[in-house]
Amino acid sequence: MEHVIYVVGHKKPDTDSVCSAIVFAYLLNEWKNSGCKIMKVDKEAVPVIQGEPNAETKFVLEKFGAKVPEIITDGEGKTVALVDHSDKVQSLDNIDKAEIVAVVDHHKIGDVTTPNPILFVNFPVGCTATVLKFLFDKTGVALPKDLAGLLLASILSDTVVFKSATTTPMDKEVAEELAKIVGIDDIIKFGVEVKSKLSDVSGMTAKDIIMRDFKDYNMSGKKVGVGQIELIDLAMVEGRLEEIYNELNKIKSEGAYHTVVLMLTDIMKEGTELMVITDEPKIIEITFGKKLEGKSVWLPGVMSRKKEVVPPLEKTFANL
Repeated sequence: MEHVIYVVGHKKPDTDSVCSAIVFAYLLNEWKNSGCKIMKVDKEAVPVIQGEPNAETKFVLEKFGAKVPEIITDGEGKTVALVDHSDKVQSLDNIDKAEIVAVVDHHKIGDVTTPNPILFVNFPVGCTATVLKFLFDKTGVALPKDLAGLLLASILSDTVVFKSATTTPMDKEVAEELAKIVGIDDIIKFGVEVKSKLSDVSGMTAKDIIMRDFKDYNMSGKKVGVGQIELIDLAMVEGRLEEIYNELNKIKSEGAYHTVVLMLTDIMKEGTELMVITDEPKIIEITFGKKLEGKSVWLPGVMSRKKEVVPPLEKTFANL
């Protein structure tokens, strides 16, 4: 549709990716109707996602009365605004054949390029939702209660209830402001409720567990996959570790990966059991200072893929 801006997050959508698409689409439409000094909007914005939302995201959408956006996977011929990513590998298929008009993110700057200047807002914070709240404040658009709820849940999800190393004072400050709008007194209790939905792996296959939040990376020419699942207690998958490891091995082989890792992150213990299959086991010892013995290694205090796993791995690969 040539008169639509599709607002989309990354592949394997999480709560921040989905909710940010919904909220940014609303903001773009408000700018279209009222005018905006920082960006001209002349098309209707529609939120979309690249895959089925996970259990946590479904809970959040239902709680705040938001519809699940339509799924699209191909960007060819479309006008798009990207949220929560700027890497081609995480974006729509044929993203090079789309017109990108905006990027709102909190990750490292990726490899998406545009022929013209665009709105590009990227803060080193724990969540895209935090950046969006800034845009509402900066442009004077009132934030509805239901959308404030989506943003609050996104911050609590992405920062693992403020325990992730990616958490910043701005995330906490914005979360408190959003909680007042929504009418939530106990932010931590609500955050634990949100995260508990993602911890429920009953009925999920080993592949579902691995792929629920799995991202591909090109690390110095090597294909690397990094998955993460956040659990209230590692005991929830204790009896399935062999099954999960075998599925990881299958994914590595079929996908021609050099290395595949899965972060089993324990929210309450604040650490990660890192399951690893790699062509070069020394990579783990070089990166994390711990020798890989068996199928995994415990990394105390490690909660964030974006800050504590991917960057050090990229550094190791670059120096091999």
